[in-house]
Amino acid sequence: MIYKNTIISSITLGIVLLAVWITLAYQAKPRLPIEFTPQPDAVMENVISTMLNKQGKPKLKIVTNKLIHYSERDITQFTSPLITLYRQSPKPWYISARYAEARGGIDQVDFSGHVVIRHVITLNNPATIIKTTTLTVYPNKQTAETNDPITLAQPNTLIKAVGMFADMNSGDIRLLSQARGEYVPSS
Repeated sequence: MIYKNTIISSITLGIVLLAVWITLAYQAKPRLPIEFTPQPDAVMENVISTMLNKQGKPKLKIVTNKLIHYSERDITQFTSPLITLYRQSPKPWYISARYAEARGGIDQVDFSGHVVIRHVITLNNPATIIKTTTLTVYPNKQTAETNDPITLAQPNTLIKAVGMFADMNSGDIRLLSQARGEYVPSS
């Protein structure tokens, strides 16, 4: 009788172990996410590129140490870019940074790392230098914006604020919050 119970117990235990093994072996194993590293379709160094408008006049000029384009997401990365944004008046805006990334061709350009915007003096606007950490520029709309702190310097004026929207065509700059200015007399 003991022999018979041992055989039945062994067979039952064997069936349970076989069922567990089959369940574990055929259970869908979770797949680890595969790191997707896009491959560039173009890499260029020491790039100078000028884009023209429909009338054949300069619209945008890009000077960069290195340009990398990824066609899968239509992203272009720039190292140490200097972008000249021409507008209706003869005086363009100059934007430089340590890094920039363009999306959708040049519909949107995101600058980061020591961003400096320069605009020389015109009849309607004084010379302007704006510094910030990040900036998004829409070249086709001729606008720029940031939510980060900015420092805006014009002759005899220094303004600090958080956030900015600039219409680069008209030269209008709207400070979004916490704007504080100080008059700095010339020596």
